[in-house]
Amino acid sequence: MAELKITKENFQKEVVESDKPVLLDFWAEWCGPCQMVLPVIEELSNELTDVKVGKVNIDEQMELARQFRVMSIPTLMVIKDGKEVKREIGARSREEILDMLL
Repeated sequence: MAELKITKENFQKEVVESDKPVLLDFWAEWCGPCQMVLPVIEELSNELTDVKVGKVNIDEQMELARQFRVMSIPTLMVIKDGKEVKREIGARSREEILDMLL
């Protein structure tokens, strides 16, 4: 499954009501570290079947960035049963991202 573009319009359905854990990547096009993580996020979104992977462009979705108090990007977050369970700030390796999902 390819990563989902998460917006305030689909957040409730795709994240809060998801029956699977959701890995969210808060990012922006101008962010160098975000671009470094991008290939890993894309790979994981195609490989993982028991996790949804979503991307939140903070320039387009400022309301969601504010709601989750995202101050630095990339911010990676795991949401389970509609609640944030893990958060990492900054570029992370594939292994570190997979560890977040355990």
